[in-house]
Amino acid sequence: MRQQGETVDLVLEQRPDPIPGLGEATVRVHAVAVNRLDWLVRDGFGHAYNVLLPLIPGYDAAGEIVAVGPGDDSVHQGDRVYVHYDYSCGRCKACLEGEDSLCSSYGLMGVDHDGGYAELVVAPVRNLFALGDNVTFDDAAAVGSVYLTAYHMLFSRGALRAGETVLVSAAGSGVGGAAMQLAVWAGAQVIVTCGGPAKCERALAYGADYAVDYSAPGWSEEVLRLTGGVGVDIAIDHIGAATFDEVLTCLAPRGRVVICGATSGPRVELDLIDLFARQISIIGSSDGTRRELAEVLSLLDSGRISPVIDSVLPLEQAGEAQRRLVDRDHFGRILLAPVNAA
Repeated sequence: MRQQGETVDLVLEQRPDPIPGLGEATVRVHAVAVNRLDWLVRDGFGHAYNVLLPLIPGYDAAGEIVAVGPGDDSVHQGDRVYVHYDYSCGRCKACLEGEDSLCSSYGLMGVDHDGGYAELVVAPVRNLFALGDNVTFDDAAAVGSVYLTAYHMLFSRGALRAGETVLVSAAGSGVGGAAMQLAVWAGAQVIVTCGGPAKCERALAYGADYAVDYSAPGWSEEVLRLTGGVGVDIAIDHIGAATFDEVLTCLAPRGRVVICGATSGPRVELDLIDLFARQISIIGSSDGTRRELAEVLSLLDSGRISPVIDSVLPLEQAGEAQRRLVDRDHFGRILLAPVNAA
């Protein structure tokens, strides 16, 4: 990607093989997920980020180490790894506490560092997480950022407890599907929203207790009915302005809503009287920690979670894959397979 703009096309081109530097390794990418941020960076919303052009987009990559640079013998050629997307100093207070996303020098693979829409990618060795024997490249790429984000939202920020009722917005999306599955694993009662009856049926098949069509007017009334008028203990939302009022309506007294995105818009009106009268908590959440990522990959290896994969497309169809994501023409993760991956 050499420029930004709504009509900008992704161009498949040849580049010299990247060479790992001190403390780095080169990974042959077998699978990389398509994320909404890929599109936001492409269409120009990347002004919110320090986008480095020209850029190879993409993060959530998994593959095999093919070369290791000097200064590190903890990984080896042939190791199967997930490539973590965070770039941070590793030394500041935030990094030492595990909150890399709060680092003042924070960067992102596929934003200000070349990403995984490629046959080969170079990354710091500290960003490479070994894959268990039961984990495929596709599953690792599909889990990646969305399960890490959902894990952080549910457990670190939302303090989910077994037996609570959880509302998950847009279960057909990456974060929504991940939150649905993690909440089921944690022993919660899970209500999800989906766009249309077909997606609702799929969510039920993947473990949700109830599925509500968010395209139906007044869908929050159905959520309240399902909870006997009480409401949900915790809501997981990344939609933002279009659904925020109804999400708040769904909360039980002392309920909490955890927000990690605002794909439909960032600005909402808030009734402060309702907020303090019902003792509602509104909690922001961003990226998870490296410890949490290790826990997510362990859950994947043990079979306790299994990502929903919508489709796997060849790398040359990256533009079409992004279109499908933006148009919500999918249920689960869309992956790309770089052309020479075995």
